[in-house]
Amino acid sequence: MNRQQLLIKIEHLKTNMPWYILDYYQSKLAVPYSLTTLYEYLKEYQRFFNWLLESDLVEAEQIADIPLNTLENLTKKDMEAFILYLRERPLLNGNQVQNGLSQTTINRTLSALSSLYKYLTEEVENENGEPYFYRNVMKKVMTKKKKETLAARAENIKKKLFLGDETMAFLDYVDHHYQQQLSNRALSSFLKNKERDLAILALLLASGIRLSEAVNLDIKDFNAQLMIVDVVRKGGKRDSVNIASFAQTYLKSYLAIRQDRYRPAKTQTALFLSLYRGQANRIDGSSIEKMVAKYSASFKVRVTPHKLRHTLATRLYDATKSQVLVSHQLGHANTQVTDLYTHIVDDEQKNALDKL
Repeated sequence: MNRQQLLIKIEHLKTNMPWYILDYYQSKLAVPYSLTTLYEYLKEYQRFFNWLLESDLVEAEQIADIPLNTLENLTKKDMEAFILYLRERPLLNGNQVQNGLSQTTINRTLSALSSLYKYLTEEVENENGEPYFYRNVMKKVMTKKKKETLAARAENIKKKLFLGDETMAFLDYVDHHYQQQLSNRALSSFLKNKERDLAILALLLASGIRLSEAVNLDIKDFNAQLMIVDVVRKGGKRDSVNIASFAQTYLKSYLAIRQDRYRPAKTQTALFLSLYRGQANRIDGSSIEKMVAKYSASFKVRVTPHKLRHTLATRLYDATKSQVLVSHQLGHANTQVTDLYTHIVDDEQKNALDKL
């Protein structure tokens, strides 16, 4: 889904939302949250509000009429009933054989609601400088986490990483070999965006930035001489991220053709572009996800942009043995999140020893 399509879908959802959801959207747009995240959150709110109407927990004819005090007065028991509804309802894709949403999906729904409640009870200000209300029922709702040790997670994830020589082999495959399997029509489409796609892949593999951070990059954010990119991290914090030198060639090749190939308007500041009906727009996250999946599946195994982030982090830890450096590179506030990479590298060392 490109940016324009995403905006159209968001506007459609907004027309049915209560005023306080529109306030929330405007506030998070300024953080900025990515449009993809906001779209997914709006869908979750629509699902939640529909459930409120169906459950007769609110006296309203439509979602837009649901008053703010309904959210303020919902009980823990109400929220637990909503979770049970999600767990027991038929899948949204119409599959009537398997009932209920996965725990991962339910956790995403609760995360969206937690964000909304945090905004309403802590972040927003009324005319008196106070939040809309203080009672946050989401703080009483427990989410079930998937029980898995770091060692088990490392074992599962390492098969989807392009470690060692595979990082450069993957880029070389896309650059020189992927096109050999394509039809003439597919080849034409591939060649049109080849430099851009390689630049995005190389940047993700060489910096470990998040998908949303790559999407939101502007031309001015990339320093080709210093090989640094300025990004907006979670929470709206600006950060300067170093890029490994192997990405330089790919990024320069893309910049060399960006203007003539995509012909962006003078007001178009996005670093990575896509063409939609002949007009250059900022590339969206779903397009990058599909692109990464397509190339990686052809090379080795289908992966997500987040796995490319894991790849960089694991390689960096392997080279430095420093969780502090890895956490700084990834933009984490502490080293706890990087514990995973120590287990992946330990497994790699064990595999190497087994071959001696």
